[in-house]
Amino acid sequence: MTVFGAAILGLILGSFYNVCIHRYVSGESILFPPSHCPHCLHRLAWYELFPVVSYLCLRGRCSYCGVWISLQYPLIELLSGSVAGALAWRFGLGPSFAVYLIAAGVLIVASGIDARIGILPDVLLLPATLIAIPAGALPLGHGWLTTLSGCLLGGGSFWLLSVLYRRFRDRDGLGLGDAKLMALLGALALPSIMFMGALLALTFILISQHAPKAPLPFGPWLSISFFLHTLLPRITL
Repeated sequence: MTVFGAAILGLILGSFYNVCIHRYVSGESILFPPSHCPHCLHRLAWYELFPVVSYLCLRGRCSYCGVWISLQYPLIELLSGSVAGALAWRFGLGPSFAVYLIAAGVLIVASGIDARIGILPDVLLLPATLIAIPAGALPLGHGWLTTLSGCLLGGGSFWLLSVLYRRFRDRDGLGLGDAKLMALLGALALPSIMFMGALLALTFILISQHAPKAPLPFGPWLSISFFLHTLLPRITL
């Protein structure tokens, strides 16, 4: 029941994450106007706001203009619900669950924005990092030394890689947004996430034949690595 309730909470939060992603990209306020179709601006009725269920009942189309609704919406909701349920299974409903649930929300929104427009927003990452440092040291029990060193090592290593890439290739490679995201992740877990993320990104490039010179958002791969690092110990028992 604990896992089921957490999953329902995750679905509801996923709907809010979709609002954050879409409205940051479009430049709208996350508070006003109320939820609406991004194509025709028709205000959604209450029964069109149920995560995943409303999408299925509407058959993936706006009820007013008939335009297809992006798959991003149910996928983000399902991802959020699955992660919340897995976190409850892994940690129970304690302080660690709360910290990781908030971190998951930040990562989902940041990764969604990064995948859409190639930006990891400071307005999201900087406050989250300031919160992650005491959260990693106290509720998660990593201690101040481990948390601060993880933050500095994670962010500093990515910053150094970005500077060196620019120096030797004369063009941008990793963005500073990736360094800020890695500082956040380093405060909550181990910097080994960096290597997991690089491996996942490389695998994606090899499988999809993604053009090496085309920009590849790295934020989603770092986020996936964080989820694997956080949840894998329980899964492998």
